Amino acid sequence: MRRNSNIIIAAFLAVAVLSSCKVKKEGVLKYVDSGIGTAHSRWFFFTPAALPYGMAKLAPSTNGHYGNKSGWEAVGYDTRHSSIEGFVHFHEWQIGGVSFMPANGPLKVKPGDLEGSEDGYRSHFDHKNEVAEPGYYKVVLDDYNITAELTATEHVGFHRYTFPKNDQSRVILDIGNKQGESDEVKDAAVRMIDDTHFEGFVTTYPKYIKTYDPKGQITMYFWGETSQKPIKTGSFNAEGISQNSTSAKGKGAGLFLEYKTTEGAVVEMKVGLSYTSTENAKRNFEAEATSLSFDQAKARAQKVWEQELGKIYVEGTDKNNKVKFYTGLFHGLLGRGTASDVSGTFPQYGGTIGQLPLDEKGKPKYNFYNTDAIWGAFWNLTQLWALSYPDRYKDFVQTHLEVYKHRGWFGDGIANGQFASGVGTNFIGLTIGGAYNSGIRDYDVDLAYKAVKANELEWVNRNEGSGKMDTKQFIERGFVPYAEGETDSLGSNFSASHTLEYSFSAFAAAQMAKALGKKDDYQNLIKRSDGWKLLFNPENKLIHPKRADGSFIDKFDPYQPWRGFQEGNAIQYTFYIPHNPAGLIAQMGKTEFNNRLDSVFTVAQKNSFGGGKEIDAFSGVKSIYNHGNQPNLHVSWLFNFSGKPWLTQKWTRAICDEFYGTETIHGYGYGQDEDQGQLGSWYVMAALGLFDVKGLTDLRPIIELGSPLFEKATITLGNKKQLIIEAKNTSVENVYVQSATFNGKPLNNCWLYRDELMKGGKMVLIMGTKPNQQWGVDVPPPSAQ
Repeated sequence: MRRNSNIIIAAFLAVAVLSSCKVKKEGVLKYVDSGIGTAHSRWFFFTPAALPYGMAKLAPSTNGHYGNKSGWEAVGYDTRHSSIEGFVHFHEWQIGGVSFMPANGPLKVKPGDLEGSEDGYRSHFDHKNEVAEPGYYKVVLDDYNITAELTATEHVGFHRYTFPKNDQSRVILDIGNKQGESDEVKDAAVRMIDDTHFEGFVTTYPKYIKTYDPKGQITMYFWGETSQKPIKTGSFNAEGISQNSTSAKGKGAGLFLEYKTTEGAVVEMKVGLSYTSTENAKRNFEAEATSLSFDQAKARAQKVWEQELGKIYVEGTDKNNKVKFYTGLFHGLLGRGTASDVSGTFPQYGGTIGQLPLDEKGKPKYNFYNTDAIWGAFWNLTQLWALSYPDRYKDFVQTHLEVYKHRGWFGDGIANGQFASGVGTNFIGLTIGGAYNSGIRDYDVDLAYKAVKANELEWVNRNEGSGKMDTKQFIERGFVPYAEGETDSLGSNFSASHTLEYSFSAFAAAQMAKALGKKDDYQNLIKRSDGWKLLFNPENKLIHPKRADGSFIDKFDPYQPWRGFQEGNAIQYTFYIPHNPAGLIAQMGKTEFNNRLDSVFTVAQKNSFGGGKEIDAFSGVKSIYNHGNQPNLHVSWLFNFSGKPWLTQKWTRAICDEFYGTETIHGYGYGQDEDQGQLGSWYVMAALGLFDVKGLTDLRPIIELGSPLFEKATITLGNKKQLIIEAKNTSVENVYVQSATFNGKPLNNCWLYRDELMKGGKMVLIMGTKPNQQWGVDVPPPSAQ
């Protein structure tokens, strides 16, 4: 008996060992390729040396000092460039500055032109000598034979420069010049505090601040140290060079730290950052970096990335799909950036400093963010947050409540508490409604609802940077009338798209009002959510802009962008009724709806679901469908509402396969606008087969099902429970759901309530090559709640 029992025990242990081997997770950092899509990418897109949502976002710059005329264009790092002009610390929406560059040889204090690098301190480089990983960057500067490495903590940037033998080696601190989206420098200063410590600031006046919050400005502070005392320090500014000086002020201000280096000599620099003061930059430094080496900081950064990316663990044999997935998730977790200090201080409008509440350990209860407008992010980013990263969602809500408390209005986009509208609309109320109805409520709910309601219904003394300057017309008429020129109280050039957007956000506010028992507000808001119907033309069955007298505009071209529609056209925007798909289907007729929508994707596929191979952010605005921009991102999921869920499965999978790539140029379309993690997050959600066209704004939100890419996905939900999605037989050909179960019970609908999904468990979908047109059609997703 003992011998037999030993055999049984040994067999059991063997099975246990084999089982543990099977469930052991591989590291996922190797699947992140941050070079994807770096041709024609935005200022904040390529910042590998950073933590998720960190303040310190270090990256090489190839043309950052050029700035950009309109304030938003691609600038900073472009994979098609062959020289680097510096390594910049701040990369956010409308924010950029503090560039360092190691060099040797004759002194040069200007970066020089891309086309002729010998006229400045920039250096050629070869991409084969470049390493860009989550939390780490490395490159060889060919002109100087210097190896530069970067990493970061949340508020501190780390540099390590390995020099060759040279009596004229140096590190240039270029502080007082514009970088990326920062635009005009108003003031700057930098000084050595002692032999190895320095501090300074730069104040800029970005284009969108100038337009939407003209009395505002952006100031970036730093406090740092160098590991090696320089043999000499000089300074420069717009007026010239001072060879023996330890400080500089004004536009163009900077320092150069001179060294005599032996072969392999290393100079390390650690730079604490802040948006409130040099003293707080120092405190951030002391809290995170005082005794931390470069290698330790790198190891910590990559451990954090491994943990955060690993919350959604996918398994499959297609490496390219994993690369797309984890690169998309990387961008989704990188996009927005912390603007508050370790002490909870944060920048407010007009240079004032706010204070976040602290917990019993003296740490801030939440973070304050810098963020581009949230336009369209309810179809990607907030759904990702709600799934597995609810603290990020909470931080986003709290950020905008802090702005509301200080300014009296929500901001559309926010840069250091200043309004930087971006698109002139405002979906903050909608995203807060989505958070509330998803159970994310760790904030002052009464204040939040007050602000949400004001965002939808009020216009008196509204700040332009808050967006929605035509709210008066929407409230009084039920739609926004077409008016050429700027958006104001009389109408808008983007009248039709605004009407659709305001109808959607009114629906979201109505659901929050209903949840809070505010019946009168609910009735008022839900009525306004039907505003889109006033623009639906029954003759052409398109959304058609109207003038103030109620007549449809003439000379109407459904493919024409920018006339009635922002960054799109009537063909695209007619499907922008996400809060009431059934209503749109009824107006259009189910057969015509399905035929038209299917033909849209059939045609769009020929242009890679965007603007073809033209490298431009707006290349798809005239097309029939444009996945490279926000207004279209829910459209492929509408078949779930029209009785043909297999077409949602077909087209979402095709978009994942064909719009998204693994190359520097073909990454997110071709030079399309990734917008701080939005297109990446869409891929993540679509690859999991989970989506909600309403952005979680329903009173009881739902999750629609698509076509999961991976054989298995193990998701750590935001409530710490685990959800496993198995797609058996999934492949390039097997894109259609044949049947499904959830926790052992048949799942016959192409949707389920989100609160059921968030209980966790296992969802199993059987995939096949041909559509099962009987699956998922019994009960359509609820359209009106």
